Amino acid sequence: MILGAASIAEKIPFLWPEIAAFLATCVVMVVGLSPNLGTRRLCAPIAGLGLVAAGVLAAFTTPEGTGPLPFLMPFAKVVLCGVGLVLLLLASGVVDRDEEAVIAAGKATFNPLRTNRAEFYAFFLFSLTGLMLCASADDLIWLFLALELTSLPTYIMVTMSRTGRDGARSCEAGVKYFFLGALGAAMFLYGFALLYGGTGTTSLRGIERAFVSQSGSGGINSIAMVGMLLSIVGVGFKIAAVPMHLYTPDVYEGSASPVAAFLAFVPKTAGFLAIILLVSTMGWTFARDGSAAGGHSLPQLVLLTLWVMAALTMTVGNVLALLQKSVRRILAYSSIAHSGYMLVGVIAGPGDGTSITRNGIAAVLFYLLCYGLMNVGAFAVLACLDRKAGDDSPELETVDDLRGLCSSHPVLGWTMVVCALGLMGFPPLLGFFAKVPLFTSAIAAGEIPLVIVLGLNSAIAAFYYLQLVAAPMLEAPDTTVRTEPTGHAARPMAALISAASVVGVAVASGPLMEAGAKAGGKPVAKKPAEQPKRPPSGPSGH
Repeated sequence: MILGAASIAEKIPFLWPEIAAFLATCVVMVVGLSPNLGTRRLCAPIAGLGLVAAGVLAAFTTPEGTGPLPFLMPFAKVVLCGVGLVLLLLASGVVDRDEEAVIAAGKATFNPLRTNRAEFYAFFLFSLTGLMLCASADDLIWLFLALELTSLPTYIMVTMSRTGRDGARSCEAGVKYFFLGALGAAMFLYGFALLYGGTGTTSLRGIERAFVSQSGSGGINSIAMVGMLLSIVGVGFKIAAVPMHLYTPDVYEGSASPVAAFLAFVPKTAGFLAIILLVSTMGWTFARDGSAAGGHSLPQLVLLTLWVMAALTMTVGNVLALLQKSVRRILAYSSIAHSGYMLVGVIAGPGDGTSITRNGIAAVLFYLLCYGLMNVGAFAVLACLDRKAGDDSPELETVDDLRGLCSSHPVLGWTMVVCALGLMGFPPLLGFFAKVPLFTSAIAAGEIPLVIVLGLNSAIAAFYYLQLVAAPMLEAPDTTVRTEPTGHAARPMAALISAASVVGVAVASGPLMEAGAKAGGKPVAKKPAEQPKRPPSGPSGH
């Protein structure tokens, strides 16, 4: 599909945030190749300014969209820019740390072919730009390109995230991630092709109209139905949902902690935005009377696919997390489980517009923000400490490595405690306020069996999250683990921001949920104002 000049001009008002991020990317690619160290260090501040500009433009210049969810763009883009800034702080020192030390010692001169700072921050911004484009998508071709722009840079970020003795681990993780990512992309691209074949259009609004027309004349085309199912399963790779979850623990374990934190938020958010946009073309509402007994308007095959994916994803993620000793693998399986939780909100749908607590899409969008902040804090603790020279691994790995962290490194120890409790959903932290709407929206939609599965899995998850709480807070330090700060001041700052958000953002959960409800396309219906009672007429009729 080739867009004409008029169509491109119509898209520009929606794309100012992406344009700002792209301009920042271009500057970063040039600045990062400077032979001057001070100039090269400007890459991160420039990337941060680009994200700030993109967030401001998203909040104040983005008009109402033309897709099935017209208010999705501003909220999603502001959220990802906010979390992206915290991820940017955490990414400090991921690349070129050894090379810069050699240059500073006078043992080598600057060689642009041996440094990766420009490329790393450019890929960082490219991936976030792709995520913003996912929120802007109103066409299958647009959505495919946006998903791939989000994913392709992450393959390289994983591969370059470690050097030295751990370089082989990151290369192995990158290869696994790439090939399984290609499988997922092929699957949902084939699904998109079938959707086009079954509806005759690539426009999401056109697909929605075609489904409405087909539903009124004998049922949705079987080709389009198969296309939708393949698309959902293929996009499941982005959110690490069963059965497309197998890469997650190996990739998280092989990546540097800042990159693993990036993977846990950015591709996952892109995947959920894609699933929300795809499923929104099929109806996805309560009965006309707003009763839970009315059920969904989703086709049974789509509903069953999402239901099975949600139940298996949260169960497999939590059960396998119980068997892990590596903190990264625990957080990887935790990430899988959280995808299952959010799929419950997708199944619940936007509700009937009478209450925020009945809006599953508002719950998912708010949960993505909360999960991003809490997860960054957990990975930030691992990223802020290195093992001293002579130890086998330069980064903390196991739960035992966290023992006594609250006494040896209080800020990082308590950050892990707060973020782990938040991920568990412990009240009154942010995770509790994120998880409750998932329960209420699913109950309102009549998905009681799925609510029971969600409740049981939340109880299972408490076991391994409490391990991450008990090790730093209650146990004595392990004298065999010698740790020291990495020396990057931005990383503890990211940890502090995440920990503070787990406590502070909970206070603003109400307004954020309202914004999410609007973004989900079903604003809360307000009761009409009561008309003032007129005084009774007198005998004269006045």
